[in-house]
Amino acid sequence: MASLLKFEAGVRIDTLFPLDLPNVKIDANQLELAILNLAVNARDAMPAGGLITISARDEQHEAGAPRYVALSVSDTGCGMDEETLKHAQEPFFTTKGIGKGTGLGLSMVHGLAEQSGGRLVLKSRLGVGTTAEIWLPVAEEKAALPAPRAESPAPMLRADRRLSVLLVDDDPLVLENTAAMLEDLGHAVVEARSGEEALDLLRRTQAIELVVTDYAMPVMTGLQLAEAVVVERPGTVILLSTGYAELPIDARSNLRRLSKPFDQAALEKAIEGAMRERESARSVVA
Repeated sequence: MASLLKFEAGVRIDTLFPLDLPNVKIDANQLELAILNLAVNARDAMPAGGLITISARDEQHEAGAPRYVALSVSDTGCGMDEETLKHAQEPFFTTKGIGKGTGLGLSMVHGLAEQSGGRLVLKSRLGVGTTAEIWLPVAEEKAALPAPRAESPAPMLRADRRLSVLLVDDDPLVLENTAAMLEDLGHAVVEARSGEEALDLLRRTQAIELVVTDYAMPVMTGLQLAEAVVVERPGTVILLSTGYAELPIDARSNLRRLSKPFDQAALEKAIEGAMRERESARSVVA
């Protein structure tokens, strides 16, 4: 985590973690990305610099009540008014302006907290700052010790096989999140932050089998990129990722769609479906 949180001068990061915190049950990679999302939001709320505090505490309001670990990211930035705070966790709600984020960050963190049995709590005061807390239920069982290595074949990947994936998104946080999910599924990932960069990488990387691209990007949309990929590399499987309900008819009929926000299971299912479609098409041609 420390290597990911390298912000410009003027932003200081403090961490406060008790030594006796109980264990929680959550995917470590997804939690790290959630903290990264919150920390980047905190940085963006402090254009003139300030303090980000990442901390955790044990929470149990009364005997017999559920016990949680509350992991918080606080900033000393501009804060939010009540109306903005009310909508902050909605997908695609953002105050950052065009080209400065999709608004998916808090929605993704909220989804991670809920699927882990917890919740996301936001507190903010205009002109004072914001605190985002991920409440995670304490694990009932103790963390298992790593099992000794057995002399056995390597485990199967969750996907059918390892793929070479070109991932395209102009939002760096969404790009980082999706790349981590793909790598966790066992795939090799090449990242691009624009359609033009993606085409350049495609021309220099012969092994690409799958392109996962955002739809709404400046200069070259994901649909325009898909059309260029079909011309330059026929047979390449393409997933079009979008949070918008309406797409051009040809996009809906010819390209498999991955709806934002998505989790790792939805991503895996979309990839498996797209690869099965390609294999079926090849069988018909043969």
